[in-house]
Amino acid sequence: MFLDESGFMLQPVCRRTWAPRGQTPVLRQWDRRDRLSTISALTVAPRRRRFGLYWARYPHNVRTAEVLQFLRALRRHLPRGFTLMWDRHRPHRARRVQTWLAARRRIVVEWLPPYAPDLNPVEHVWGHTKYGDLANFTPDTLPALDHAVLTSLTHTRGQQRLLAAFFRAAGLEP
Repeated sequence: MFLDESGFMLQPVCRRTWAPRGQTPVLRQWDRRDRLSTISALTVAPRRRRFGLYWARYPHNVRTAEVLQFLRALRRHLPRGFTLMWDRHRPHRARRVQTWLAARRRIVVEWLPPYAPDLNPVEHVWGHTKYGDLANFTPDTLPALDHAVLTSLTHTRGQQRLLAAFFRAAGLEP
């Protein structure tokens, strides 16, 4: 299982788009710094080759408490245990998280190399969500952004071929 966090802001991610000739598209948005942080895990069942996508959303930056809460929820969904592969983000290395993980024999931790986001398939989930589904999206409120992120992740969760492609894009054989 690969785990990562991402932040979504009310400011749109501007991407190239289509428009009628001579009509330049304009995204109207005021300068907002509200954010939605998301933590997610991308899983693969090795025998069945079935993929899973789990996530949690927060209206603030993901910290140690949120990482622990998310790991506890994952453990309830995957009671037989799992191998956790993640980067060296500060909340992942926190003493409370490491102590909690050390007490769980069925959870094995493998660290990704530093500064190697391209090896983490969850980064491709975020790229698909931010630069695909939510490109040029200009929400007025944090609940509207939250709804759009939830819709995108729910739709992505149901696409097994797309989830497999995220693994292949990271250079991994699912």
